[in-house]
Amino acid sequence: MFGKIGPMELILILVIALVVFGPKKLPEIGKALGNAINEFKKHSNKVSAELEDAVSGANEEPKIENAKKAKDDPANKKV
Repeated sequence: MFGKIGPMELILILVIALVVFGPKKLPEIGKALGNAINEFKKHSNKVSAELEDAVSGANEEPKIENAKKAKDDPANKKV
């Protein structure tokens, strides 16, 4: 019921917005809305990438432990 917006409803919403905000202010509002959506997507992608890095990093051994093991390994010691 609420999820389906047809062409007539969209035209009605645009006409109401035009009457309320006026023809001069409407492009500025559209540009600001577009910028806000763009910034939201950018930050959302950044957070998703950081979460994926954190999850994939949790499965690996810590680098400090790897360095310590390599230092203590008898095969690496020179005679």
